[in-house]
Amino acid sequence: MSELGSKHVVVIGAGILGASTAAHLARGGADVTLVTSGALADGASGRSIAWLNSSGDRSRDYHYLRLIALDRYRTWAVRHPESSSYLRFDGALKWAGVDESFRQTFAYERAAGYDAVWVSPDEVTEIAPDVDASAVADEGAIYNAGEGWVNLPDLVAALVAEAVADGARVVEQAGDVRVDVEDGVAVGAILGDGSRVAADHVVLATGGDVPAHLAALGVTVPDATPAAFVLFTDPVDVEVRTVLNTPRVAVRPTPDGRLVLDADWAEKSIVVGDDGSITVPDETVQGLLDEASRVLAGNPVLTAQRVGAGLKPIPGDGEPVVGAVPSIAGLSTLFTHSGATLGLALGELLAEEILTGAPSPVLASFRLDRFGGEVGSDAVAVPTGAWAPVAPA
Repeated sequence: MSELGSKHVVVIGAGILGASTAAHLARGGADVTLVTSGALADGASGRSIAWLNSSGDRSRDYHYLRLIALDRYRTWAVRHPESSSYLRFDGALKWAGVDESFRQTFAYERAAGYDAVWVSPDEVTEIAPDVDASAVADEGAIYNAGEGWVNLPDLVAALVAEAVADGARVVEQAGDVRVDVEDGVAVGAILGDGSRVAADHVVLATGGDVPAHLAALGVTVPDATPAAFVLFTDPVDVEVRTVLNTPRVAVRPTPDGRLVLDADWAEKSIVVGDDGSITVPDETVQGLLDEASRVLAGNPVLTAQRVGAGLKPIPGDGEPVVGAVPSIAGLSTLFTHSGATLGLALGELLAEEILTGAPSPVLASFRLDRFGGEVGSDAVAVPTGAWAPVAPA
């Protein structure tokens, strides 16, 4: 694949997007250094519901990209049989809230050729015995048999191990990392201690901090990134296989028998301090536990193990930002929501662009320059916001 295999690339950020890009670059023959402010997967990748899907109403190009992304996960599963502990395609179920309907969503998914089946509440227990059918909307639900989930810290660790086996170097706990720019050209990374890592190309993949990092370089990207959190339960006695996206809670299992929970209403209760600290109210934590219990068969008593809070990366228009930063030669970026679904594919496609110099037609709709605006070239240090668990208030 590579015409420039000896190229040295520094990847900043070791979540799913950075790890995937580093692994694909190293596999293609590049000399890779992966640099991260803290530990592997300690940002958004460590606190993601990680639902693998192309569910709902999306643009044609974005839907196509997500289908490619799901395909790459299936390829990974075949090539890595051990991944069955952290990567599953056991289907997903969703239904509408009060005074809402998912019939139009179902029609859209079917029109796009997506694997979607409409099920009545009575049919739910046949396809998803881990769900309490009485919690399902009276109109029924959408079952997407081809959807699933991934535990991103496990996947990131596997990708980084492959990258290292192919010669990549990994620098963890690097502090506040910035892109090193000279005369409008990215020439490497400057670590928190002031040391430099020289490079022929730099990839910026710092999740919700990408807009701030780019702003420090005079580059503006519309940003809708909110503070968010997921709740990890203690291990549960019931087997949960189906990903659930319900009006009041989303649920997916983990490899060690716990559950991961989130909800839009719960995010709105977050209190962000002047110092950037995030507090999740006790009543929100208990509310999520109660909502999850209500939708699971047997209504098990759930308890909280920990809360993971931080930034949830979302570009201003909701669609990915991928590829070259036009005003700074030698700099590429990855900034997107649904990094879990897109991670393997975006890392592969961006790595191929860097190695060959040929832009991917698949990514044409997702370039930074779609937003327009002026850009500059001075770098300043910007904290990358390494994540640590936040205890409920």
